[in-house]
Amino acid sequence: QVQLVESGGGLVQAGGSLRLSCAASVNGFLIYVMGWYRQAPGKQRELVADITRDGRTTYVDSVKGRFTISRDTAKNTVYLQLNDLKSEDTAVYSCRVTTAATEYWGQGTQVTVSS
Repeated sequence: QVQLVESGGGLVQAGGSLRLSCAASVNGFLIYVMGWYRQAPGKQRELVADITRDGRTTYVDSVKGRFTISRDTAKNTVYLQLNDLKSEDTAVYSCRVTTAATEYWGQGTQVTVSS
């Protein structure tokens, strides 16, 4: 069983920054991909960014150049640095990790950007 603890969401003005963290308690499991998804009201959940064990990253086009995902493999922690936030970034951000067998999701953290 893998447990995820997220932190770092909040309310920020447009143009501001936040840093999200997601720490995984792995209990012997090997974590492969770690990533962040978001879901805004009335919209489908979308991948924001993810990072593989060897550091390969993927970003949704709307956040390229503004968000940066990073990973501390030794600590099983993934970070998402959100810069130049826009009102359309307002959403619940959830951490997702994969093992060889399955996936695990965090409880979600709210990011609200005021214009």
